[in-house]
Amino acid sequence: MDWVNAILQGVMLGGFYALFATGLSLVFGVMKLVNLAHGDLSVLAAFIAVAILDVLPINPLLAMALVVPIMFVIGWLLQRYILDHSLGPDPMPALLVTFGLSVIIQNLLLEVFSADSQGLDAGRLEDEALSLGGGLTVGWFPLLTFVLAVLVLVGLQLFLSRTRTGRAFRATSDNQRVARLMGIDNRRIYALSMAIALGVVAVAGVFMGIRTTFAPGIGPARLIFAYEAVIMGGLGSVWGTLVGGIVLGVAQVIGAQIEPGWHALAGHVVFLAVLAFKPSGLLSRRGAV
Repeated sequence: MDWVNAILQGVMLGGFYALFATGLSLVFGVMKLVNLAHGDLSVLAAFIAVAILDVLPINPLLAMALVVPIMFVIGWLLQRYILDHSLGPDPMPALLVTFGLSVIIQNLLLEVFSADSQGLDAGRLEDEALSLGGGLTVGWFPLLTFVLAVLVLVGLQLFLSRTRTGRAFRATSDNQRVARLMGIDNRRIYALSMAIALGVVAVAGVFMGIRTTFAPGIGPARLIFAYEAVIMGGLGSVWGTLVGGIVLGVAQVIGAQIEPGWHALAGHVVFLAVLAFKPSGLLSRRGAV
């Protein structure tokens, strides 16, 4: 039963990783942008929540009502006035710009908040658990995280498939040049995709702050796990992000079950195995943007 419980906890952890990786997958699917600042932007969202809670003594989950719009606007402005100028046939300029953005965010957070670790307190929700019988339990907070990740992916899939703007997203993803010829404003689509991505990142950042402590320099570690989830699921695949996150989460929890020090290592080994035997990802581009 311990192994069944480990798999269950890994699935819940996978939902957390999927929440982190969804915005990354969307941005890559629409504009083929590899955003090296993605992890630091999630940390930025968590620190924005800290600043809000210093002024308003509310639950961190309620603070998301302010953090998400703020990150949405940051995403829009970031794409329109900085990242747009780096996009082109050569991916290197965008990589360099997002790397520089990562360094700037880390140092800005260090200046404003210092290097001290921070945390967000969600009260009893962090400690309460649901008993499933047979010795199996799942925490309400991990369960909430997983359900929210699924809801975000469902909403994103419906947006991409049922709305006119979503169809423009898919057209831009398939062929940017043809999309422009059909009258689609690529710059607007890019800005909106980055804004949505950072809106989702804001949710992931707040949940990260509730789940564990965080500091200005942890963004790159978050980025690694998000990229592993995206690549294992299949670059640009919406549901592949969830599959990749679950595979990564289960691998890490089972690794920790065998040997506590193998938590991260087991995930990296499974990631390398997927790259070796199915480099296009577990779902390839089925269900892609």
